[in-house]
Amino acid sequence: MNRRSLSVLASAALVAGALFAAPAMAQTPAKTLRIVAHADLKILDPTFTTAYISRNFGYMVYDTLFAQDANGSPKPQMVDKYSSSKDGLQWSFTLRPGLKFSDGSAVTAADAVASLQRWGARDSIGRAMGAAGAEWKAVDARTFALSLKEPFGMVLDGLAKPSGYPMLVLPERLAKLPATSPMSEVLGSGPFIFKRDEWVPGNKAVFVKNPHYVARTEPASGLAGSKKSSFDRVEWLYLPDSNSAVAALKKGEVDMIEQLPPDYITPLRSDANIKIRAAGAWQGFIVMNQLHPPFNNMKARQALAHAVSQDRFTAAMGYPLDMRVTYCATYFICGGPNETSAGAEPFRKPDLAKAKQLLAESGYKGEKVVVLVPTDVTYLNAEALMTVQTLKSMGVNVDAQSSDWASIGARRAKRDAPEAGGWNVYVTVAGEFDVNSPVTNAYLAPSCGSSMPGWPCDKELDELRTAWLKETVPAKRKERLDAFQTRAYQAIPYVNAGQYSAAIAARTSLKGLDKMWAGMPTVWMLDK
Repeated sequence: MNRRSLSVLASAALVAGALFAAPAMAQTPAKTLRIVAHADLKILDPTFTTAYISRNFGYMVYDTLFAQDANGSPKPQMVDKYSSSKDGLQWSFTLRPGLKFSDGSAVTAADAVASLQRWGARDSIGRAMGAAGAEWKAVDARTFALSLKEPFGMVLDGLAKPSGYPMLVLPERLAKLPATSPMSEVLGSGPFIFKRDEWVPGNKAVFVKNPHYVARTEPASGLAGSKKSSFDRVEWLYLPDSNSAVAALKKGEVDMIEQLPPDYITPLRSDANIKIRAAGAWQGFIVMNQLHPPFNNMKARQALAHAVSQDRFTAAMGYPLDMRVTYCATYFICGGPNETSAGAEPFRKPDLAKAKQLLAESGYKGEKVVVLVPTDVTYLNAEALMTVQTLKSMGVNVDAQSSDWASIGARRAKRDAPEAGGWNVYVTVAGEFDVNSPVTNAYLAPSCGSSMPGWPCDKELDELRTAWLKETVPAKRKERLDAFQTRAYQAIPYVNAGQYSAAIAARTSLKGLDKMWAGMPTVWMLDK
């Protein structure tokens, strides 16, 4: 063989090697996290609804100015530095340099101000801040200012609020859209981009890494710090059939079930390939529509409160004894910073005779009461059926109407009379962040005239909430809190159906589950 032949063979070998090597480099599979989401994603605007699936969506694609760390302390997130005057009336905030939305455009102070104004019109702390005279103004491209007419001690707590309506930063043009209907466009500066082209409502939502995301240098803690993910792709799968979801987890087809149906907690505890983790403290809510009879009458609401057994409700929802509180006297979280038993004594034990008496005194004459029953979320279905049973035991003429949870989420916003497509009662649950104070509790925080479904209105509660907010002396603040809850047990904005711990289930191959914070969707803490 001559030198030319050797050269040709060598060249051929190099080409062949390149042909085999190139696909191996080009076809590296995307690292994917697959999660069974607790509900179907339908509303893409987390500033329009308090539904947790939309809130979780918000944390995937948007970022916040401040965020709570694992100790519950507010920390700068998109903000680089801030300052306040000694009297607390003037604040200045500067954004971190280089922040961009997922289309590559810069995040500016004008975006932050427009987002703050949208949030301030809807959120309970934002509205309270507005009542203290809050005015936001962009100073330059990265700096914005807050002016107050009176001190407000929860400025940073509000900007770092984890749930309800978290203060997410939107582009100015989107933040200025009317808040009367949900936005359809999605453009954020968070860790992921929503893949609208792969979105299949009722089936799947897909997210991929945002190449323009600018992470903080601090490690992730709670909702604060870096949100840089180990995963290139995150898939939310909607599997309303619990058996299918659990089977998929056992087979390794999914990595995690975000909210494990409680009936499966005990069986999966013995599976060596699965780990179960408590996901924070939760409370069941029975929400009554106070625009229409019978629950526009305080005595009818008190009647239902007297008939409810918290332990029966949480047991019916399927939570094992070690994951539920037999009785919780506070409207806030038992074991939380604002736990109090003020005003609870008359309701400590169910009293059906008292419930029937109060219902009669309310003027109820046997009219149909429409109860919305979700079919696709097992624990909510059980909570709703227990509500139906409890109402019937009081002598209420119940019209139970079943539909999926996403549809109920849309229907509960209707103010129409029940016979015209509205409703009387629906049930829900809330994590500790949406329960644990007079200004964060989803149904104790709304003031008269708010848009919260159920439309509770009690001017005395409004006054007591404001007094609690303004009080700075700890002992007097506790007195204000007790007075607020005592009135809540009279006005009954909603009925506490009991406290429990939700559960996350995941494959043992999934790392970082112990770092996920109180059930919040911090997927950037996970790896496998």
